[in-house]
Amino acid sequence: MSDFTPKDEKDELNSRGNVEVHHDEVLANPDLMNDAFDGENLEHEMGVWTAVKAHPWACLWAFTMCFTIVMESFDMFLNGNFVAQSAFQRRYGVSVGNNEWAIPTKWQSALFQSGQCGAFVGVFLSGPVTNRLGYRWTTILALIFMNATIFISFFADSLTVLTVGQALEGVPWGFFIANAPAYASEVVPLALRGACTATLQMSWSIGSIIVAAAVLGYNKRNDEWAWRIPLALQWIFPTPLLILIFFSPESPWWLIRRGRKMEALRSIKRLGSKTEEQAHKSLAMMERTVEIEAQLGGAPNLLDLLKGTDLRRTIITCLMYASQNFAGNLIANQATFFFEQAGISPDKAFQLNLINSCLQFIANALSWILSSWFGRRTIYLWGTATNITLLFILGICASIPQSVTTNYAQAVLGIIISFVFAGTLGPISYTIISETSSVRLRALSTAVGRAAYYVAEIPMIYLASKMLNTTGWNLRGKCGYVWGGTACVCWLMAYFFLPELKHRSYRESDILFNRKVAARKFKSTIIDVRENE
Repeated sequence: MSDFTPKDEKDELNSRGNVEVHHDEVLANPDLMNDAFDGENLEHEMGVWTAVKAHPWACLWAFTMCFTIVMESFDMFLNGNFVAQSAFQRRYGVSVGNNEWAIPTKWQSALFQSGQCGAFVGVFLSGPVTNRLGYRWTTILALIFMNATIFISFFADSLTVLTVGQALEGVPWGFFIANAPAYASEVVPLALRGACTATLQMSWSIGSIIVAAAVLGYNKRNDEWAWRIPLALQWIFPTPLLILIFFSPESPWWLIRRGRKMEALRSIKRLGSKTEEQAHKSLAMMERTVEIEAQLGGAPNLLDLLKGTDLRRTIITCLMYASQNFAGNLIANQATFFFEQAGISPDKAFQLNLINSCLQFIANALSWILSSWFGRRTIYLWGTATNITLLFILGICASIPQSVTTNYAQAVLGIIISFVFAGTLGPISYTIISETSSVRLRALSTAVGRAAYYVAEIPMIYLASKMLNTTGWNLRGKCGYVWGGTACVCWLMAYFFLPELKHRSYRESDILFNRKVAARKFKSTIIDVRENE
């Protein structure tokens, strides 16, 4: 164990300006190295249920941080429902005949894209801010900003103001989505990384369930409160989450990177280590990994993501995030409108949307079991292959002569596609993203990866609206051909480039990438616990 005292640590911080520090004494001290070996072996030996019982607080704090994503989900699905809401259509839409109204494609796209544009700005701000302030305070400040920006959307009296409000709300979304997977992966033990990072997708489903229920309840209103009340429901999230996160521990990995060892030790204890000895072994394991990475570079910056083996890790992270837009996910984001375009009545479409959201939640829960049994790469490849098949069937179903039967068949296929995504591709992508980046660059890597998601999503949202809208291409279920084709590209890229990182510690992942091991050989390569590459 280290003889580093709180006073020593304080002096060390003052002399270094509270920046990234080295931990050379770990690699040079045999006792500390033995502690590091024991700490890593303990994580490898720990099963899922044992980890849950030993670290319930870690699970709680990881889930709390992941739950911030419910706000982005809520707003994304809310806009998707507004464009299908009759009161909203009459207020802001254009007549398409037979006493029917529709929101023009350009405004549909603007409503969907504005929040994502704001989030694009947010994710780039989140990396440097998080590196300086930590996950906890960065998220608290984002929640305060979120509370303020909701006022603009709630009081908006035109599509222009509503679009501006959504763009400003998007900035804190960027902070949430960049920090949540990184924090969750750093506070839980190895056995729980898959399940806890998968709760990000569950937060999306919870947001969609609340939206579906709210919009269904207010859909029959003919006044402005049909959409203003659902907008006001956004205020139920930030303040309770802010209070919870205020009492949460900071990531011990972040604290160690900043040289704050005693605070890191306290965080480790709060997260579930039962004994002083176990806590010190976990601390030594983290210090060892941080020191190995620190020897490869100094204080992290965005350019480091493009250097050496980190470039490969950055590309994988970006591809995983971007691919979420290409395997049917955009059908889920505009489910109500998709159901209406498939020939389902508006009332039935809103009911189906609620069913769809509840089924996604069930799929998210099932993903915990899948991630315990199967590898990340296996789940991603098989999930993508399943959705490719379903998307092409959807396209075929929309191409034959239409009837009530084909209408409902398209709706059911849309629900199944969303279910498969929510149980495989969606949650496992977050797990892969959180495990792929190096510890030193994690805050920056998850931010840039999410930026790649928005770069892909913003034009795809326009394309999705254009394909579905009656004032656009009006493809309806034939969009399955398009998304099926893009999903094929995702499968091919994953087959050749996606490594298997299940059961790998962050040190082992570093070594595998530094050795430039082929993606398909990650699982079979043996790494000794004493190697310090």
